[in-house]
Amino acid sequence: MAQKKITREELEANDGKNGKPAWFVYKGKVYDVTDSSFWMDGEHMSMHNAGKDLTEDLEMAPHNQENIERVKYVGDLE
Repeated sequence: MAQKKITREELEANDGKNGKPAWFVYKGKVYDVTDSSFWMDGEHMSMHNAGKDLTEDLEMAPHNQENIERVKYVGDLE
């Protein structure tokens, strides 16, 4: 089964604000953190915002890729 392709416009629209889902990209994959208690109103620890590619930011984060892989996968960024 083919993976869903997410456009940059879809990613940016799902920024966690005003009741929208909160998505981010890590290494070309889109993840949904809407239900995570670590992401409130599209913000993570007042440092990261949903609706963006956070690959570079997450390379410096105190957690590893396994934490990200526990989050709901949405699809691949086009």
